[in-house]
Amino acid sequence: ADEHLDLDDGRWEDIHVVTGALKLFFRELPEPLFPFAHFDKFIAAIKMQDPTWRGRCVRDLVYSLPPANHDTMRVLFQHLCRVIEYKEENRMSVQSVAIVFGPTLLRPASEEGNMAMHMVFQNQIVEHILNQYSYIFPD
Repeated sequence: ADEHLDLDDGRWEDIHVVTGALKLFFRELPEPLFPFAHFDKFIAAIKMQDPTWRGRCVRDLVYSLPPANHDTMRVLFQHLCRVIEYKEENRMSVQSVAIVFGPTLLRPASEEGNMAMHMVFQNQIVEHILNQYSYIFPD
């Protein structure tokens, strides 16, 4: 919103402030990065037993997203993959990142279903995309 931030300002030195702001941005979007209409499709894809079909289905779903969602997802997941490269220093493994970002990026339009089960699948979807980043987003 035309706000200019001085990232050299001392308040941005705490990485938790920056990561909290990133999560808050995605959580407060009117619709999640994974649009509501795609929620059940991603859940169905991650439940597929055959890893080849699961991978293709998730990739196809990502490519079916609106361009803004797809492009944002590419940049965000590229960044998260870089974070994971430093897991020895930051303790953010693929699983940790998926737990943190799964429910923020992917949620149902209404919370009527089994929230605990949704969370498992939300995390698995994010984890899958992180693990398969170069397949889903080839250069």
